[in-house]
Amino acid sequence: MAESGFPSPPDALCPLCADELRDPVTIPCGDTYCLECIKIYWDQFDHMGVYSCPQCRATFTPRPVLRRNLPDVQQRPRQQLPELTPFPYMHRESYCDFCVGRRNKAVKSCLVCLAYYCETHVKPHYESSTFKRHKLVDETGHLDRKICPQHEKGLELFCRTDQMCICVLCTVREHRSHNIASAEEERIEKQKVLVVTQTEVQHIISERMKELQELKHNVDVLKNAAQRAQTESDKTFHEMLQAVERWKAEISQMIMANMQAAMSQADGYVERLEQEIMELQRRDAELRQILETEDNIHFLQNFPTLCVAPEAMVPKVLINPQFSFGEISKTSTEMKENLDDICKKELSKISKTVSETPVYILLPRNGEKRLKVPSRKDFQEPKSRSDFLRYAFTLCQLKPNTSPYS
Repeated sequence: MAESGFPSPPDALCPLCADELRDPVTIPCGDTYCLECIKIYWDQFDHMGVYSCPQCRATFTPRPVLRRNLPDVQQRPRQQLPELTPFPYMHRESYCDFCVGRRNKAVKSCLVCLAYYCETHVKPHYESSTFKRHKLVDETGHLDRKICPQHEKGLELFCRTDQMCICVLCTVREHRSHNIASAEEERIEKQKVLVVTQTEVQHIISERMKELQELKHNVDVLKNAAQRAQTESDKTFHEMLQAVERWKAEISQMIMANMQAAMSQADGYVERLEQEIMELQRRDAELRQILETEDNIHFLQNFPTLCVAPEAMVPKVLINPQFSFGEISKTSTEMKENLDDICKKELSKISKTVSETPVYILLPRNGEKRLKVPSRKDFQEPKSRSDFLRYAFTLCQLKPNTSPYS
């Protein structure tokens, strides 16, 4: 059972991810790893049923049960790092197996020696004829992947029956009577498939580049169209404002002209009324004088001219109740309301057209039969696994005899 009562040192590092242990577990051989790291590592060997320690290469059957070492201990927050990439693509630095003391970083690994070499210790492989059949590679991160976990021999062959790399001893027992080929031969065959796939990918890249250029051009056209629409809209509304200002000036002029005409007429009536009042006041003075005289002859002589009341010189002036400047105010209000109604109606029509007409149309790919109008979700950055699966692409989905580029 993969359970230990010994706590891991607080600064212990996981050999797989080279970071501070997270949910540490100790496997039966005594080595400690992150729970997620060793789980991902062992998942690669589920088809074989044999599991090994990445460090000491001890094998276990069946798969040990993993339990955290310190379930009750509060762990320190870890440094923010990218998410762990599943094995075999986990980043891992390797160090020279032949350095004494401080080990230098490995620059080469030998597939025959199954060892890492720094720049100094790799020189014999270049200089001595003893190592001329040894194969050096630049991949230094996962040399243990090139070792058979069951026989601890170098993986040199490929079982086409089980589609996996095997060692020489595997051909005697587990893969006996299977279709076996050398790694080089299988590489050549599978490389043909990848070349076809690469050709298809390059063709797709070329198409996507053309689409990208067209999209950028169309976006520029769209941007220019929007700018033109904005300019024309500004011009139209500026002209509308000028028209409203003209209407305002005309109405103000109309009000002022009517007011001045009414004032002019009123001045004439006032002047005539004042003259009539002065004439009546003069007649009143004459009547008062004749009534106060003691000369009877004088009274009788002036009586004929003073006994008749003077006729009205000016007609009575009234304000016509049907005339009012309020009618102009009412008309102005109606004009405003009509203009508001027209603007709201047209704006609603434009808004509906713009909102219901998609800017972009997604043409079908991968055998889809109908067009898809993009939704808001299509333009959001993918965050979950299901979001990323929408863009999934199988690398080796093509066959040499089915591709138009073969």
